[in-house]
Amino acid sequence: MGRGDNKASFPRRREPGVVQQKPLGSRVRGDDKPRIFIHDVVARDGFQIEPSWIPTERKIEIVDLLSQTGVAKIEATSFVSPKAVPNLRDAAEVMAGIRRNPEVTYVALVPNARGAERALAAKVDEIVLVVSASETHNRANVRRSVGESFGGFGEVFDVLRGSATAAVGAIATAFGCPFEGVVSDARVLDCVARYVDLGVAGVTFGDTTGVANPAQVDRLVRAVAKRFPGLVLTLHFHNTRGMGLANVVAGLGAGVVRFEGCLGGLGGCPFAPGATGNVCTEDVVHMLESMGCDTGVDLDRLLAASRRLREIVGHELPGQVVKAGKASDRHPVPAES
Repeated sequence: MGRGDNKASFPRRREPGVVQQKPLGSRVRGDDKPRIFIHDVVARDGFQIEPSWIPTERKIEIVDLLSQTGVAKIEATSFVSPKAVPNLRDAAEVMAGIRRNPEVTYVALVPNARGAERALAAKVDEIVLVVSASETHNRANVRRSVGESFGGFGEVFDVLRGSATAAVGAIATAFGCPFEGVVSDARVLDCVARYVDLGVAGVTFGDTTGVANPAQVDRLVRAVAKRFPGLVLTLHFHNTRGMGLANVVAGLGAGVVRFEGCLGGLGGCPFAPGATGNVCTEDVVHMLESMGCDTGVDLDRLLAASRRLREIVGHELPGQVVKAGKASDRHPVPAES
């Protein structure tokens, strides 16, 4: 079905533009009930690393379930070489088959100009470009230097010129590299500057192997706010070492209002040793709502989608709330013995 079909069945929660974002680096007060925007990446970042093929119709099913939860963006697939990521070789079929909610932004990752051409043909709303702040990881990931990657992104923008499709720039290993270790803030900020010069609609920081800590997140977000005021920033954390939710809180405290998660906590980078699942979308939503934030997400629908995801992949998922229940759930009082 095309964009606009079955509009009445969807909540209207369109993500606003830059003007409605709380300034980066500002503290979130407890009485604010800030509006937070949740992006889910399971259909790309989650499915790409699964050992078994996920049928196209099941991918479409998960995207359609997510479309009804109130998430602001869904990363639906990636237009990469089938040889590089065989699990996403059905990218065009997935985009053609999903039932689009006009209040959701449908995103696809593209590595180069050819990928951008395919994404435009599939009518994606937004493309994601990815470069690593670490030279070593960038070569392992895309077999290019960082400079060569940015040179190729210029060709992508040539493809996008005149279209309504926006581009967001993602920076992998923004908080540390599995090969090089510490990545300096200066190197990350240099990548941001290159993306800004290209004209991206926003930037995403990726904690590719889950090495970030809350103090580091706070420091880097504030450095970005000082150098690039008004930048639309999204944070993407992995829960490899159990710090994912803590890092979300740190980003929130520094003024970030956009966070990526993966349904069920699925996923991980296939080119980064030790990378496990992304921070779990439903756990993030549960935490933020418990803290008094407004995510616009229907948590019950999200949990139902997570249960269905487990059935599809056929193995346990790392998400906690789907197992333990919501903090607001109540249980029968045990009978006296």
